[in-house]
Amino acid sequence: MKGNQTNDTFKSEKGIHTDFKEKMTYGDYLQLDTLLDSQKRLSNHHDEMLFIVIHQVSELWLKLIIHETQAAIAAIQKGELQASFKMLSRVSRTQAQIIQAWDVLSTLTPAEYMEFRDQLGNASGFQSYQYRLVEFVLGYKTPFILKIYEKDPKVHTIMEKAYHAPGLYDVSIQALSRAGFDINPEVLNRDFSETYEKDDSVEAAWLAVYQDVDNNWELYQLAEKLVDIEDWFQQWRFRHMKTVERIIGHKTGTGGSSGVGYLKKVLDHYFFPELWSIRTKL
Repeated sequence: MKGNQTNDTFKSEKGIHTDFKEKMTYGDYLQLDTLLDSQKRLSNHHDEMLFIVIHQVSELWLKLIIHETQAAIAAIQKGELQASFKMLSRVSRTQAQIIQAWDVLSTLTPAEYMEFRDQLGNASGFQSYQYRLVEFVLGYKTPFILKIYEKDPKVHTIMEKAYHAPGLYDVSIQALSRAGFDINPEVLNRDFSETYEKDDSVEAAWLAVYQDVDNNWELYQLAEKLVDIEDWFQQWRFRHMKTVERIIGHKTGTGGSSGVGYLKKVLDHYFFPELWSIRTKL
């Protein structure tokens, strides 16, 4: 009965295309043959498929985060703050998706992971160039990271360009300056390859924005978009740390890091420090 209902439903849709011998299909457009053929297990263990898929999906979401953040940076530099808000909102929504991925990976038990962990060799999420690129576009620059990508000149060039370019917070501070706030010249003219350090003039400017929202509405909106992104990023880091602890405990990571110990350390880092410190002063 249900089969007949389904057939009747399709028959009533006279416009549905069924002949694709000379036309592009959904699978063609998304290159699904390539995408779905990219899960190459190195072991025969059932759960390695989960491990590969979760990390590949996360890399796709990271690609979108980078795409939107770089576009937002360009928009802010041109003074188009409203345009940047849509992009930054999309980044936050994407971050929520990546966080939920840890819930799926946490179904992998320690015993199951140990069945194929040795197959990874020294490969590790620590080496994800897109994750590092997200850190770079947000303003967190770590020079030793570049060495990891010397093996691939194309990736190394991408990373080096982002390493020397202003991050999202740098262009936001420049927007404060253009709006007439007194920003320390050393901050405005700093070497963008260095990780940003908290500055009193930037804190004073953001504090003034929050104390007079009506006259600084766009900058206030920008600030809250940045807080959203950092909040979600910290939640992602926390879920990452707890998932790793749940699966491998305090073992050294496959890439040589201290594993959980390293992940706990980065929880203390802030991309946009003044936007958090002013909350105590308001």
